[in-house]
Amino acid sequence: MSVLVTGGAGYIGSHMVLELLDAGEKVVVIDNLSTGFRWAVAPGATLVVGDIADTDLVKKTIQVHGVTAIIHFAGSIVVPESVADPLGYYLNNTVKSRGLIQCAVETGVNQFIFSSTAAVYGNPQENPVTEAATPAPMSPYGSSKLMTEIMLADTAKAHDFRFVALRYFNVAGADPLGRSGQSTPKATHLIKVACETALGKRLMMEVFGTDYPTTDGTCVRDYIHVKDLARAHMSALAHLRKGGVSDIFNCGYSKGYSVHEVIAAVKRVSGKDFKVKMSPRRPGDPAAIVAASAKIRSQLGWAPEHDDLDKIVAQALAWEKRVDALKAAS
Repeated sequence: MSVLVTGGAGYIGSHMVLELLDAGEKVVVIDNLSTGFRWAVAPGATLVVGDIADTDLVKKTIQVHGVTAIIHFAGSIVVPESVADPLGYYLNNTVKSRGLIQCAVETGVNQFIFSSTAAVYGNPQENPVTEAATPAPMSPYGSSKLMTEIMLADTAKAHDFRFVALRYFNVAGADPLGRSGQSTPKATHLIKVACETALGKRLMMEVFGTDYPTTDGTCVRDYIHVKDLARAHMSALAHLRKGGVSDIFNCGYSKGYSVHEVIAAVKRVSGKDFKVKMSPRRPGDPAAIVAASAKIRSQLGWAPEHDDLDKIVAQALAWEKRVDALKAAS
């Protein structure tokens, strides 16, 4: 019995692999290494290099390794990029997910956890936003994830198949033991970009939009530590293994920070000042989005352990200082 992690060589996927291995699970990873790294897959997990679009490969992997659950991370995640390349996002995030779901049904894997996103909400009318809010995505990224949620729900009605979709808010930080972190070149995650700038890896960073209807005019987001997010997946897996019904849960802390507040935290924790350029808004960015997290806390028993912005930043900085050496050694 093993768990298949798609995209397990990427940022969140690699942390999920660590969490599973730490719990004594057998893990197999499928990743095409387009944005992930071979060295990011922890020893103890089996890496299969390939694309989830290769259904023959997926089915063979499931059968050879006795996969009983799938945790699906593989996909594209950059909102502005999705606006510029919508068809690419519908291919990577929707079409390929459809093929993976079909593989699960055909091989009898009836436990499926999906990496969804708060972007399905668009610009919510109320914050914190609950899972009951009507989805209104503002970008092809959000739409592509919502389409997969719909496919999962329809599949669960038609087959012996149950799923949990976790709607992530802004994922940040690194493994507290320093084993993994955000390593993608030219990443757009705010905390990573700010950490790179603080360490001199970038000459400056940009703030996109200072005229939003927020306290300081910049976007407000809910930042969740990547380890707490991995633990949410473990809670979802336990739920499905106990026969729990299909459901959707927000993953966030129910508090928001503005872009200016995050940059101030990085400057404070790093002890470095750095250049910040004010730029126009980017398409597809909502003004503010914060998670209502009562549902996942009450129904799955999840509780955060790393809800501290300064600690999140400190771990991201520590990882940023060592990631180049890891890449060079690989």
